[in-house]
Amino acid sequence: MDIPMWILFVFGGIVISAFMAVKTGREDRKMENEIIEREGEVYMHRLEKEKEQRKDKPQGRSIG
Repeated sequence: MDIPMWILFVFGGIVISAFMAVKTGREDRKMENEIIEREGEVYMHRLEKEKEQRKDKPQGRSIG
């Protein structure tokens, strides 16, 4: 089977490109998930802090 060398190079480039695209996509998803988790933790801490402030501060309702 006589395949020209340039076809092999093109095929190799396609394979390497696909591998790098998958690898980069995986790394990007991992980084995005870490950022989302950090933002979620900050949000949850803020909610807990506000909840404690509301609990500590009595809400007196006056009639009249």
